[in-house]
Amino acid sequence: MTMRHDRIAINPLQWIATDDGWIDPALAPALPERLKVIREAGIAAVHADVPAEMSAAEYGRLLGEHGLAPAPGYISGPLPEDESGLRELLDKTDRVSTQMAELGLPTVFVATGMNKQAPRVHRPAVGAEATPERLERVREVFARMGETTKANGVAAAFHPHIGTWAETEEETRFILDGVDADILSFGPDIGHLGWAGADVIGLIRDYADRVAALHIKDFHADIAERGRAEAWTYQQTCWPVCGPSPATPRSTSPPPWPRCPPPSTAGW
Repeated sequence: MTMRHDRIAINPLQWIATDDGWIDPALAPALPERLKVIREAGIAAVHADVPAEMSAAEYGRLLGEHGLAPAPGYISGPLPEDESGLRELLDKTDRVSTQMAELGLPTVFVATGMNKQAPRVHRPAVGAEATPERLERVREVFARMGETTKANGVAAAFHPHIGTWAETEEETRFILDGVDADILSFGPDIGHLGWAGADVIGLIRDYADRVAALHIKDFHADIAERGRAEAWTYQQTCWPVCGPSPATPRSTSPPPWPRCPPPSTAGW
């Protein structure tokens, strides 16, 4: 698997990281300022996140004015407990995937949401409080999200994420194996899957023909392992990683792409 420079983008969470290992969107500077810094850093594309006050076309023009291209965005929300909650999530899925299509993007990441009070935020990366019934519901929700994005000409890339009801390798395989490939693609995150102790390279290899895009992290296997062993919270585990200066990154996990087969399409 090779990585093309024009298919490498940033999700600029750095501006909204908080001192307690969480995020606060209110901390972000004005969008034009963020885009200027990103382009000056030599990055050519940015995670697409259309502001509520903009149309997709206006957002695309603003990116172009800063010499940036849009990259696949992200859809998440609480796991629906009833039909009303499901309808709300699917409406959001329809809206965001329509924006992706208008921006010329073939893919959007889909995930379940999380909050500070979530059981898997307090005990992350070990599949806490798992039940077969909930996992079945999670799989069905992802299938419905995939059907919704497909109707808009956009592939839904299932994105396992620590702190959510889909975080472990077993849960990842269950969901991918239970939803048709033409409905649900795969959008792995090497950091989150590694944090959960998954065989990241094996997962990407086994589902290589479904990998539409992936997230790359400056992953610290030693911290992840210690956090699981000592039952650290999400924030306790994140802070040692987020705390060091960005100028001195370190990684204790080899990048998976040199050992993986090429994807079926030129993804992100």
